[in-house]
Amino acid sequence: MRQWFILFKKECLESVRNFKWLWIPIVFILFGIMQPVTSYYLPQILESFGGLPEEALFDIPVPSGPQILAETLGQFSQIGYLVLVLAFMGVIAEEKNSGTQLMILVKPVSYGAYLTAKWAHMSLLAVTSFILGFSFAVYYTHVLIESVPAAHVIKGAVVYILGMLFVMTLILLFSTLFNSRAAVAFLTLGLTIVVSLLSSLMPNTMRWSPGMLSSHAYSIFGTGEGGEAMWLSIACTLLIISVMVGIAVYIFRNKETASHSS
Repeated sequence: MRQWFILFKKECLESVRNFKWLWIPIVFILFGIMQPVTSYYLPQILESFGGLPEEALFDIPVPSGPQILAETLGQFSQIGYLVLVLAFMGVIAEEKNSGTQLMILVKPVSYGAYLTAKWAHMSLLAVTSFILGFSFAVYYTHVLIESVPAAHVIKGAVVYILGMLFVMTLILLFSTLFNSRAAVAFLTLGLTIVVSLLSSLMPNTMRWSPGMLSSHAYSIFGTGEGGEAMWLSIACTLLIISVMVGIAVYIFRNKETASHSS
């Protein structure tokens, strides 16, 4: 266990040196602030730019608090995921190219500890950035529009975080499969989009899918309860994450063993 914590600490310190612990949270905070502020001041913004009749400006309704929070999660699922993928698409390739990976693995370090430490670090940074950004969204929604019950906010955020962990696990899995950063980014974003689209188009068929977690979070913000089969989606997502981590460790071990033997 001590070995694992040393690897985890190394990952965290490396991200501090690369300023990832600075700029990734800042991106989430900016988008967390932007959604409630722009929604509240949209009529004034449109009026200042012109192009709409005066009577039309008064017909633009201000979204409710739950709607604002749902739209914020929508921004995180697009721009936020893109930022995370770009930040971590070289999580394994960078160390392999620099020779750091070889220096670590020649020591008595298990492949599982090496990969899970990376996964835990990526997930911690992603979740921390989300919590900071979403906290600002909740605050400005409370100040400018209306309050959303704290229990609803927390439950919805926890459900959404599980979907975020699914994306981080995809990054890890594809990083073990491909040395190309572009391939890792393309496949992670592409599969995330496909899962999300299929879940939107076929909700009954995809009720087990990680792509349903966002819609469950939206529902929780408004009513305090997730949609139908929420617990099935949560259970399947946890299972999928566990299986993907196991597959990533298996593939990584086999590739490294083959490269050392050759």
